[in-house]
Amino acid sequence: MRLLAAILLAAALVFAGAGCGNDEKPHEPVLTGDLVAGGTYDPAGHKGKVTVVNFWGSWCPPCRAEMPDLVKAYDDLKGDDVAFLGINVRDPNVDQAKAFVEQYKVPFPSIRDTQSKLALEFDVVPVNIPTTLILGKDGKPKKTFRSAVLEPDLVAAVREVLGSG
Repeated sequence: MRLLAAILLAAALVFAGAGCGNDEKPHEPVLTGDLVAGGTYDPAGHKGKVTVVNFWGSWCPPCRAEMPDLVKAYDDLKGDDVAFLGINVRDPNVDQAKAFVEQYKVPFPSIRDTQSKLALEFDVVPVNIPTTLILGKDGKPKKTFRSAVLEPDLVAAVREVLGSG
């Protein structure tokens, strides 16, 4: 009986500690990759800045509805210490992504993420877009919008992150 109690106690201790691991990722995701417009994105362009990262797809109706607000927010914030970056998710054809960028006159660069690797690194479900993250100057997410965001809400959130250091 004592042996059974000891085994059960040992098992309970093992399972009790199973969920106590560190939830932090072993590394911060690196925002780099091939650009929709051609070339490769250099992450030095946003280092030390508050960065707005928008995950979008040309096939996504809410993304199309949201993009004019993102362009307005970019125009409102371009004098501040803020960078904008688009992440094109699941568009297998670069021409579709280019047409989207041209149609909405997107003024900021967009990385192609056809396999959704960057999306998953930032805990963005690739079918749950648009998603917009605001990264602090340290590169860590400070705010997340998991649906289309309006320009006034995005500008206010970015200014809040800018003000918090």
